[in-house]
Amino acid sequence: MMISEVSEKFGISPDTLRYYERIGLIPTINRNKSGIREYTEQDCRWIQVILFMRDAGMSIELLLEYVEMVHQGDKTMQSRKELLIKQRNQLVERINEQQKILELLNGKIESYEQSVVPNEKKLMGTED
Repeated sequence: MMISEVSEKFGISPDTLRYYERIGLIPTINRNKSGIREYTEQDCRWIQVILFMRDAGMSIELLLEYVEMVHQGDKTMQSRKELLIKQRNQLVERINEQQKILELLNGKIESYEQSVVPNEKKLMGTED
């Protein structure tokens, strides 16, 4: 796949893909005879993992650490697992915080519908 296709597939810019490659977050991408990057399915799977991790809130620095551990092989398996568990716990905490915010908004909307909307209808003379 060409960089434009990968960019479209994942909804990220070609510049981001080049940046991720330059800093070592994704492996060096093979190039054709013209020097154009050609992404393989394996490259795309790796990009997907990186994007999932970013969506989970993992920093670039922590991702680079994770990638380095992956390259070191099985001896870092426990460290990688611990890193992922820590990231998961942080994500769960953020989800819980977002759930509280959602509940607050739902309460405000319900309050609005029970008090403001009827008063507006009364003012407009459009009561049911």
